[in-house]
This record gives sequence, structure tokens and C-alpha cells, in this order.
Amino acid sequence: MEPRIAIITGSESGIGRAVAVALAEQGCDVGITWFRDEAAGEATAEEVRALGRRAEVRHLDLTRLPEAADVVDDLADALGGVDVLVNDAGTGHTTPLLDLDLGTWREVLATDLDGAFVCLQRAARRMVAGGRGGRIVNITSVHEHQPRVGAAAYCAAKGGLGLLTQVAALELAEHGITVNAVAPGEIATAMTGQEDEDPTSPGHDRPGIPLGRPGNAHEVAAAVAFLASPAAGYVTGASWAVDGGMLRMGPMAGSHLTEGDWRRP
Repeated sequence: MEPRIAIITGSESGIGRAVAVALAEQGCDVGITWFRDEAAGEATAEEVRALGRRAEVRHLDLTRLPEAADVVDDLADALGGVDVLVNDAGTGHTTPLLDLDLGTWREVLATDLDGAFVCLQRAARRMVAGGRGGRIVNITSVHEHQPRVGAAAYCAAKGGLGLLTQVAALELAEHGITVNAVAPGEIATAMTGQEDEDPTSPGHDRPGIPLGRPGNAHEVAAAVAFLASPAAGYVTGASWAVDGGMLRMGPMAGSHLTEGDWRRP
């Protein structure tokens, strides 16, 4: 299966924009969605078009369920199908468990888990009907695998998305559809308050990450691009950490650490 058409949710900036560009570089026409900033979504589209590929842009609000998933069909109709879906749209919230209200819990779960589910399901139905197989990549987080204090809703959503990825991989394999997750650590994007900065520049030292810095959105996009490619045809149900080694830290872990004492036994 040679992917030709990709839909990336949450592709107005950060990881989503980097993925859109990476897949366009691989020859895909791209469906782009934005939530808050239409101009940013159009800017992503211009980067795709500059590479000689088609781009369609739509608004997507994953708190409006289940009708939000109509965007997948809309983009697929406009582009002529869908071979790749990347579920990147998401949100996060930091609140101690005892102070977390139900409304915030539901908003995070709706966006990060329910929204990913309805988009995955809609894209998978199109892929099955098309009979060409497909690629689905869910952007989770290192917190798919490890908890974080103050992030109960986010961790629950990303953990759920990780298991959804595995179930979908089993059920869709007979149709030639692979389903994988990419689990970023701290990435220098607006979502982490870094406005898509260069993580190798001064001031980005991270003693608590083995590689000593945040990641770059393009480093996440490279993993997604591989999983969306023909070369990854025998990879399904996996979760690829792009985290600078953070998950290997175990009980020593923490991008918040200010000293590198953990490096000495």
C-alpha cells in the first residue's frame, strides 16, 4: 500500500503541522484541521502546497461529538479517499485529583480519547470500503505508559488511547490496516509553553531527560512518517516513544529535574 492521501487532526501547529509537512514530503495530499486558529491551519496548507501536494483545510472541534467526525468524511471526499489518519488533536490540563471537576475531566476525555475514537472509526470504515488497507497513527504521550501527578484526566485519556490502538490493530489487521501509537515526551511546541522553539538552543537544558533537552516536533513527525509508510507494513499495535529516553528513567524520571545527580550511582 502506497499512501497517497493523509488526514491529520490538530495540524495547525506543533507536531500536527510537522507531520503534515513530513507526509507531504513522502508524496501525500493532506487534509488539515484547525481548532482555534484558522490562519495557522492555512499556513500549514501553504507549506504542503509548496511541496507540490494538494491540501484541504477544515475546522474540527472534538468536544462536539459525534458529529465532529464528519470532518474525516468531508476531507476524504474532497481529496478522493484516505490512506493515512493521524490523530494528533488533543488537550491537557494540570489539576490535583482532589480539585479536578467533572466538567474538566469530561472535556479532556472527550477531546483526547472520544474524539480520537470517532475519527479513527470513521477513517477505518473508509479504508475498509476502499479495499487498499491503510495506516492509522495515534499521538499519545509518555503518559500513555507512566502517570504524572496533577494529570489524572490526561493520563486516563492517553492510557485509554494506547489500549484503543492495540484493540484496533487486532481488529483491523485483516483489512491490511496498521494501527500504531507515537508517544512523545516533552516536545518544544506551544502546548508545552515553548512556542515551537529550537530545543537545542540555550536555555533548554533538561537534566532529567537522558538526552538533556526537549524534543523537536520534526523528530516526532519522522516517527509518524515511518509508521505511515510502506516500510512499516509489518508494524502494528506498537507504541513508539519519542522522549529522549525519559521512559527508561523509571523512578528517577522527570523532565522537571534541575540537576543531573541521577547520572551518578
